[in-house]
Amino acid sequence: MTQRPESSASGGADPSPSPVRTYLLNCGSSALADRAFGALMLVCALSIFFGSAWDPVNGNFGALPFIYGTVVSSILALIIAVPLAVGVAIFLTEMCPDWLRGFLAFFTELLAAIPSVVYGLWAVFVLIPLLRQYVNPVLIKTLGWTGIFAPPNYGIGMFAAGVILSIMILPIISSLTREVMSAVPHAQREAVLALGATRWEMIRMGVLRNARIGIVGAVILGLGRALGETMAVTMVIGNRPEIARSLLAPAYSMASVIANEFTEASDELYLSALVEIGLALFIVTIIVNALARVLVWAVTRGAPVRGT
Repeated sequence: MTQRPESSASGGADPSPSPVRTYLLNCGSSALADRAFGALMLVCALSIFFGSAWDPVNGNFGALPFIYGTVVSSILALIIAVPLAVGVAIFLTEMCPDWLRGFLAFFTELLAAIPSVVYGLWAVFVLIPLLRQYVNPVLIKTLGWTGIFAPPNYGIGMFAAGVILSIMILPIISSLTREVMSAVPHAQREAVLALGATRWEMIRMGVLRNARIGIVGAVILGLGRALGETMAVTMVIGNRPEIARSLLAPAYSMASVIANEFTEASDELYLSALVEIGLALFIVTIIVNALARVLVWAVTRGAPVRGT
């Protein structure tokens, strides 16, 4: 008497195993095969960061335009903000009168308390028209031949995102730089002046040279803020997943694509791609902020801070 094959709980035949399960069954329990499969999955997961085509409809997920937009806008913000922030810190610490120092320090730090969406609205209604009508035409006329400031002149784009980010990170860099410079002992300043140095030479050799590690930490901390900024950048960067040479062209950032498209993710692959971009941004931001805190602590530990 022949036995019938056992049926599934639903009464039908057993479903065929998936290709992944078939591969694992064929490999058996080999440790080498397991490691090879893990390496293959890792390569597949990281391949999203090397593709430049972002087409969720056809299942193409390349995050390279978002990485490019995030890095370039953050570097542009540092180029604009760092000289201004260090200049403000030098003025408040070494040159500003006592009756004005408290007000300017409070006003500078107050800029850090403004919500990013307010910065974005101000950029949309004030900054972008100014860039489109006055700043961008000058840049196109003088530096357009380099391709870095080539048309189109929409107002929104990578340059606008860099400008608004520089305004947002300026109080962070300035405040930490002022704290680091205040931690330099007064005896260091007096020793440099006693050798016949001018005030500027004292600032350059006696203060900035001793505080340079902390200033680098403040700059890196500002970089961490710029990398993770979302709303203000989303409102001015243009949100176009392309890699363009011109800074005036629209672009996209990692935080912006998550904010714009997370609620529109229609399948698991689309959602997984956005989550992977967010995880990469989170890891990079944590590393950058931790490094900045270590550098600032290395300079300011045990040193009394001068009051404002």
